[in-house]
Amino acid sequence: MTMSHLEDVYHDQLQDLWSANTQAVDAVTKLGRAAQDKDLSEALIAGVNGMNDGLQKIAEICNRHDIAPNGEHCKGMEGLVAEAHAHVLDAEFADDDVRDAMIITQYQRMVHYALAGYGCLVAFANRLDHDEDGAILQECLDNTYSGDRTMTALATGGINKAAA
Repeated sequence: MTMSHLEDVYHDQLQDLWSANTQAVDAVTKLGRAAQDKDLSEALIAGVNGMNDGLQKIAEICNRHDIAPNGEHCKGMEGLVAEAHAHVLDAEFADDDVRDAMIITQYQRMVHYALAGYGCLVAFANRLDHDEDGAILQECLDNTYSGDRTMTALATGGINKAAA
C-alpha cells in the first residue's frame, strides 16, 4: 500500500500494534507460567489481560475506520518474542530468582515497544481529530505505563536483590 497521508500511517500502525499485542499475549502467558514469584506471575497475568483489552479496543477502532485489524505482521514484536524464548523460555537457569529477573527484562522490552506504538497512535489520532480514538488509545497507553511501573517495582522491590 502506498501511504499518501497521515491517515494511511495511522491505519498501518493500528494494524501493526494489533499484531504486536497478539504476538505478545502468547509470549507473556508463557512467561507468567515460568515465573516463580507469585506477585510476578500475577502481574504478568494482569499484563495479558491488559493486552487483550488493548486488542479489543484496537479492533473496535479499526472497525470504525473500515480496516481489518489483522492486515499487518509486526516484525519488531516477532523479534522481541524470539528474544523472550531465547533468554527465558528456552534457557536454563540454576536459580528461580535469576529467571524471574530475566522474565521482567524481557517483558519490559515488549512493553516498551507497545508504549512507543500507543504513544505514536495517540499523537496521530489527535492530529487527525479522531478524538474518540485518541481518548481510547490514551487509556491503553496509560494502562501500559502502569504495567511497566509494576514490573519496575517488583524488580527493585526484591526480585533483583534475590537474584544477586
